[in-house]
Amino acid sequence: MKKYRKIFRSFGMIVAMLFAGSVLAASAAKLDRESDKALQVFQDDVNGAHVFLNQAAGYLIFPRVIKVGIGLGAETGEGVLRVGGQSVDYYRTTAGSIGLQLGAQAKSIVIAFMTKESLQKFRDSSGWKIGVDGSVALIDLGAGKTIDSTNIKDPVVGFIFGSKGLMYNLTLEGSKISKLDKS
Repeated sequence: MKKYRKIFRSFGMIVAMLFAGSVLAASAAKLDRESDKALQVFQDDVNGAHVFLNQAAGYLIFPRVIKVGIGLGAETGEGVLRVGGQSVDYYRTTAGSIGLQLGAQAKSIVIAFMTKESLQKFRDSSGWKIGVDGSVALIDLGAGKTIDSTNIKDPVVGFIFGSKGLMYNLTLEGSKISKLDKS
């Protein structure tokens, strides 16, 4: 029983640290600036990223998603949905996990909606959970690689890039994406 108490106390501290930042949530203007920087890194590192994003019906950019874990893990980050290159809505991603994990990591995520239908389904949802409400094909591209949009047939495609820190377990499965009020 003592062992579980320590685990849950540690997890509670991790979650508190992660979600304390939501009280000081970023402004829309700050999120837009951070998203612009993340997109620039994405486009610099991946050949064809600009053309690929222009072909998407819309895309979410989470410029900084932080994950920490010691057996139990939690992650959170805020981002922006862009349609036609314009910011239209703001979102938060959150996830919790149990299993083999240790460490902390910051990463950037781009989720591209390749069809108008997949974008509309996402926008119509009150809280979108990856793997339940929609499936995201995670594309693993290292620096200097090229996106070949002729080979990507999935309606929703995710990219994780710019990882800093050390964390075993890189996935989007189980992440919940909720709309924020940034008016």
